[in-house]
Amino acid sequence: MSKKFKLGVIGNPIEHSLSPFIHSRFSRNENINVEYLPYKVTDVDFDLFIREFFSDKDSKGLNVTLPHKKKAAEIEGVISREAKYINAVNTIVSDDKKIFLYSTDGIGFINDMENKNFSLKKKNILIIGAGAAAESVIYRLAKSDANHITVLNRTEEKADRLIRKFSNMTSINTESNSEVPYDLVINGSSAGLTGEFKPIENILIDECTHFYDLNYSLTQTPFCKWAKEKSEHVDDGIGMLVYQAAHSFEKWFKVFPETAGVIKDLHGMRE
Repeated sequence: MSKKFKLGVIGNPIEHSLSPFIHSRFSRNENINVEYLPYKVTDVDFDLFIREFFSDKDSKGLNVTLPHKKKAAEIEGVISREAKYINAVNTIVSDDKKIFLYSTDGIGFINDMENKNFSLKKKNILIIGAGAAAESVIYRLAKSDANHITVLNRTEEKADRLIRKFSNMTSINTESNSEVPYDLVINGSSAGLTGEFKPIENILIDECTHFYDLNYSLTQTPFCKWAKEKSEHVDDGIGMLVYQAAHSFEKWFKVFPETAGVIKDLHGMRE
């Protein structure tokens, strides 16, 4: 029997995670023997859990979700330039007794937009929220030749921090664009999943505006429900979730798994 690699996803809460389903599909399709489990880990127990998990020689890696992405960036190891810049990690790799830290969220979003044949080049983009998810996407948007990015957040200080951080990479501010319609509106606020989402007023959109929720759910998110009253072009983060997972899988096993079938399976679970 082939060696079984130990993997998992840590977060709090974690019960809703679709990562075990996704990686079970990846490992089966690639014929790699994997045990991938969800772990509910509190902030207090985070450091101890990481030490104990990687003390097992069969432990290959972890995915990290809310609220631990910032804390994961503090783990002693080799951190990628992207993960260091955004100060967030969602993928931990153990290789040759060394720990490597990455963020695959941003590239997962880019891949999903490419899969949807939506070019980000020269687009005017609005991002709602200023947390780790939004920051990982802004990093990649800044490198995609977007025309302009607007960040709106309930706490203005957090939005202002992102403006200062990324202003040397792209055109970005916190003032809603009132001259031309937004090509893309992205929800990076977790309120879009909890039901606390409040509709955004006084933003210029039209029937061509695309809406994208970085959150995902097997039921319709509050953001997507609101957006469908505005446009026919509405997506949640299922595709992004699968693509970021595929990049994590590639970091662990040096092979990029098939994604289309997994995305289809997840959409089928909604029917």
